[in-house]
Amino acid sequence: MDLSELERDNTGRCRLSSPVPAVCRKEPCVLGVDEAGRGPVLGPMVYAICYCPLSRLADLEALKVADSKTLLESERERLFAKMEDTDFVGWALDVLSPNLISTSMLGRVKYNLNSLSHDTATGLIQYALYQGVNVTQVFVDTVGMPETYQARLQQSFPGIEVTVKAKADALYPVVSAASICAKVARDQAVKKWQFVEKLQDSDTDYGSGYPNDPKTKAWLKEHVEPVFGFPQFVRFSWRTAQTILEKEAEDVIWEDSASKDQEGLRKITSYFLNEGSQARPRSSHRYFLERGLESATSL
Repeated sequence: MDLSELERDNTGRCRLSSPVPAVCRKEPCVLGVDEAGRGPVLGPMVYAICYCPLSRLADLEALKVADSKTLLESERERLFAKMEDTDFVGWALDVLSPNLISTSMLGRVKYNLNSLSHDTATGLIQYALYQGVNVTQVFVDTVGMPETYQARLQQSFPGIEVTVKAKADALYPVVSAASICAKVARDQAVKKWQFVEKLQDSDTDYGSGYPNDPKTKAWLKEHVEPVFGFPQFVRFSWRTAQTILEKEAEDVIWEDSASKDQEGLRKITSYFLNEGSQARPRSSHRYFLERGLESATSL
């Protein structure tokens, strides 16, 4: 699996895929969807699809695929290599960077993690269809309410039988295979992450990456920059990261403030108020003040 494309840009998303086996264009296929890295405060989230002909599903099971969370890293890599060596299994990935995840969640128009997950899964299924895979059945590990998610996917793909279940990665081999693809890709992305911030090798000992890991919290505290925040490796929309930044952030005077007295000092985190928080009153930009322009109250 070549993640060199991801290494060139850590700010967006990256799609990778295998060649489509010839048999998957001819015979009806089953497709599984799963993700890896939904919860960590560090690193990307990876969505994966894996597919094979219905007639070869027993052969996929014979590879002993299982929920990636129950496997050692070496076992996942061995199973992924086995799938790569077959002539009947195909896969595709969407690697979503921490920056993409956080900017989506904190944008002016909120785009939450569930919606991002649903849209990414839908996009990967559509990608398989565009590639000519003869998909007739889809199995998905749920995000949110399985009934709602299934109805949404069924509406998007009316000609395909869609099943959405909790713990689908432990129930359906094709979803287990997708979970292995996603986890192997995330592990590689994390290991090969290119820090544009030029951190030393010794600075990459960040533990599991989950918010409740003491080693991860210590790494975040050590690598927060008082003005500019965290390296791109960090999902700055996560509560753990926001709490650390709120404590460490410097007070800043912004150039576009009408005056120092009017605006005063405030932290960069004041621009990331959560919904429900008391909104900070905004003054007009200097451009409008200098020209005597005011907001229209009626037309």
